[in-house]
Amino acid sequence: MTPLDSIELTGLTAFGYHGVFDHERRDGQDFTIDLRLSLDTTRAAETDDVADTVHYGELAEKVVAVIEGEPVDLIETLAHRIADVVLCDDRISFLTVTVHKPHAPIPAQFRDVSVSVHRGRPEGTRHGEPRE
Repeated sequence: MTPLDSIELTGLTAFGYHGVFDHERRDGQDFTIDLRLSLDTTRAAETDDVADTVHYGELAEKVVAVIEGEPVDLIETLAHRIADVVLCDDRISFLTVTVHKPHAPIPAQFRDVSVSVHRGRPEGTRHGEPRE
């Protein structure tokens, strides 16, 4: 098997109301997302057609909708929800989602807190192959 190509979308920021504290749910804050998608881009390169790859503009809109959507307590949960949305595109074989919460209520000086989740498809479920 040849190594897969990648598409990265970094620094995607949207406002959401996620957190365990009442003030986080009431006031909200920015969340920043980094995505790394592993896929085969050969067909897209051959056709030069955006329909043959992951349209990162449309992907960004879907991720923003998750951030702006139903609040959750944990950024772990938010990361998993984003991963589920991203994996709806069966061209993606593997992905890493990192959720940054730079304004987390931590009583110390810090730059960022983040959670990363890594997801992949079982062998035999890549684009063009039947799912079991």
